[in-house]
Amino acid sequence: MPDYSAECEKWLASGVLTAEERAELERVKNDEEEIKSRFFAPLEFGTAGLRGVMGTGLNRMNRFVVSQATQALAELIVSHGEEAQARGCVICHDCRNNSRAFAERAACVMAGNGVHVRLFPAMRPTPELSFAIRKYGAIAGINITASHNPREYNGYKVYWEDGAQLVPDKAERVAAVMAKTDIFHGAATIGYDEARENGLIELLGRDTDEAFINAALAQLVEPECVAKAADTLKIVYTPFHGAGGTVVPEALEKMGVKQLYPVPEQMREDGDFSTVQSPNPENPEGFALSTALADKVGADIIIGTDPDSDRIGVMVREKSGGFRLVSGNQLGVLLIHHILTNRREKGTLPANAAVLKTIVTTDMAAEVARANGAECFETFTGFKYMADLMKRFDEDGSYKTVFAYEESFGCLIGDFVRDKDAVTSSVLTAELAAHYALRGMSLFDALDELYEKYGYYFEKTLNFVMPGIDGMEKRRALMESLRAKPPRKIAGIEVSALRDYLSGLETDMATGKTKTTPLTGSDVLIFVMQDGTKLAVRPSGTEPKIKMYILAKSEDKESGEKKLEAYEQAAKQLPEIK
Repeated sequence: MPDYSAECEKWLASGVLTAEERAELERVKNDEEEIKSRFFAPLEFGTAGLRGVMGTGLNRMNRFVVSQATQALAELIVSHGEEAQARGCVICHDCRNNSRAFAERAACVMAGNGVHVRLFPAMRPTPELSFAIRKYGAIAGINITASHNPREYNGYKVYWEDGAQLVPDKAERVAAVMAKTDIFHGAATIGYDEARENGLIELLGRDTDEAFINAALAQLVEPECVAKAADTLKIVYTPFHGAGGTVVPEALEKMGVKQLYPVPEQMREDGDFSTVQSPNPENPEGFALSTALADKVGADIIIGTDPDSDRIGVMVREKSGGFRLVSGNQLGVLLIHHILTNRREKGTLPANAAVLKTIVTTDMAAEVARANGAECFETFTGFKYMADLMKRFDEDGSYKTVFAYEESFGCLIGDFVRDKDAVTSSVLTAELAAHYALRGMSLFDALDELYEKYGYYFEKTLNFVMPGIDGMEKRRALMESLRAKPPRKIAGIEVSALRDYLSGLETDMATGKTKTTPLTGSDVLIFVMQDGTKLAVRPSGTEPKIKMYILAKSEDKESGEKKLEAYEQAAKQLPEIK
């Protein structure tokens, strides 16, 4: 059994800890469980980079881990030659505690390896980093962010020259070098001021923001409706203390929104997220200040972006007077319909238009896309997979991506960035709201129209949280159990097929016959029910939880809601879950 205390003592004896870092470890060194959690293993570097609780220790986000990861990435860049070093790395960060310090540390390590750095002067949205990589022809990018995770977390996301997150083979190379790099002394670095003076670290100017905003506004498909609705359309906006506040209000005002009401308390940069329990726009309770402001000013729509502004949440006033969250599935369908119908009418829709979605995103997206002149393609969860498909489309010219999204509140509009983009999504959502406001309709009214045309689709995501070291084992055991003994019935309905995307096999539960799945290589199970419902199960890639997705369809609203509720209750009672 590993001696976690010995590893802790190694850190204490390193001679490189600050007084504060030493005191932090001294306080917990006799707490066996805490020491185990800090030193049982290094943070794992995957295709999404690193993410973890901030603190001192091997399994924590701190300045040593940032230096170690950056050294490994720098060596990958250097291996591509002097031209790659000159093209350099763009570095961005969000509002979280330590984010600026981590970003500057990463910049200094890159500079220490002779790699030119373009550093944003303050927090900026994730999609702006993707945009800047492509705009300046950089070979890589680093984003210090933990997206919508709780305040204790921070993270380190790596991008490559196409503006997308690092692909698996390059991530594996970085992870391998990182594992061999001494965490205390292995990184080459120079001082921040020295790097600035010799031009190795360059601060990006206001022109980058303006170019990004203009690119976002270029995605509008019916800008005239915003001008027509401007005198009556009222929008409340919150960045949840994060990076969206640096560009989203400007973008909305520039597109013609006259009555914009940012939530003042949440426009303030705050890594403690002191006004919300969670800065996740998927959670309706986080919009308390927004709904209060909307009631005060008479607004009917609220737009919220998460701390790094890659996810968007939209609240809409119902006929009862209260506000309800539009789900990620629903917003995506509304945007697909809006973009495709307008572009088709105006003759700007490519003949080879493509819409991308994940395998756990509503099937209604494919129905709407194909009915309006676009092909729909599925990928695994994660925009790195969508970006990889977009890159293949670019290379072979087969399709032109006009929209990509996943159910977890992330959309990409157009193809000028290669990650979730809540800035452009905010702009198009405002246009969408204006379009229906002119017809005297809310977004929920618009959804009802689509349901009547395409059928009623209902989705629900269940989260089963399993934290800590024990949680890792529980998550693994749950997936193994579902594979070894899959349920034959759920909610009284027969399971007709089981798709295992890890093995790449789909099994007919009645005959036992198998066929290959279109995609393979991801730890996802999908139970296909005899009534057409799908239940997908997968471990989260960023949080300690198992996620279950219920995807149902019905001929009418009432029976669909009952079906969804029945499957939800049955899913919670599965022996493996309980």
